[in-house]
Amino acid sequence: MSLSNPVVLVVGAAGRVAGLVVPELVRHGAVVRGFVRSDTKVAAARDRGASDVVIGDLRDRRSVEAAVRGVDGVFHIGPAFLEDEAELGVGVVAAARRAGVRKIVFSSAIHPTNTVLQNHASKLPVEQAIFQSGIDYTILHPATFFQNIAAGWNTVLDTGVFGEPFPASTRIARVDYRDVAEAAAIAFTTDRLAYGTFELCAGMTSRDDIVAIMSDVLGRPVTAAAPPFEAWSARLPLDARQKALLAKVHASYAAYGSGGNSLALRAILQREPRTLRQYIELLAGRA
Repeated sequence: MSLSNPVVLVVGAAGRVAGLVVPELVRHGAVVRGFVRSDTKVAAARDRGASDVVIGDLRDRRSVEAAVRGVDGVFHIGPAFLEDEAELGVGVVAAARRAGVRKIVFSSAIHPTNTVLQNHASKLPVEQAIFQSGIDYTILHPATFFQNIAAGWNTVLDTGVFGEPFPASTRIARVDYRDVAEAAAIAFTTDRLAYGTFELCAGMTSRDDIVAIMSDVLGRPVTAAAPPFEAWSARLPLDARQKALLAKVHASYAAYGSGGNSLALRAILQREPRTLRQYIELLAGRA
């Protein structure tokens, strides 16, 4: 699909992650219809640039079908760690196919074939449904988001410690989701990424690397910690099942790290990806 002003439905348009896609689409000339779960989210979606906002629930087939009606494209990222994440994604694809949607961009996960991790495995049925839909698609495999660091930023400022529940020397592939959002916008407004699947990564860094950058940006020492998962996850708004799935992710990091390569992202953006230092400077109010 290559349209100058496509109408794109963004699922979760008021969210922490999908919300970053909305302004990028607008910047590239798309018209955004936001899909949110409640009327309390409408203003946030509009503030990001959505021209139209519909309220619905991914578990309600009729509301999904109403949301996709009349749009050219659909951006979907699954709600992480939900038991029925795959089913919900497959439902979005089915509704898009029935409505005659021309393009789907799916934000999947890096290494979705690592099916030991349920949050990765849940992406595969959605990808399969997309392949079988006959719709032009772009599937994005982003690495761990820089934006996850924000959850611990106040602790860094208060205590001078940045902790994650795996060894500080472990190297993890990471990416700024704003770059993923730009890739999604390119996919909707040009044909460059048609029928492609792309690993999106800015580079691999350890927590030792991260605290060195934090120390330099803040002008004071920041140290790396590896707290037990139970203590680290206590502040997260997740239930016991979801925490158990997340614990497996961090156990995998501890055992194997998480690799990634920036070549595809550089080629898509036609520039260097945003760096971790740039993101930390943004958190510190210096960007």
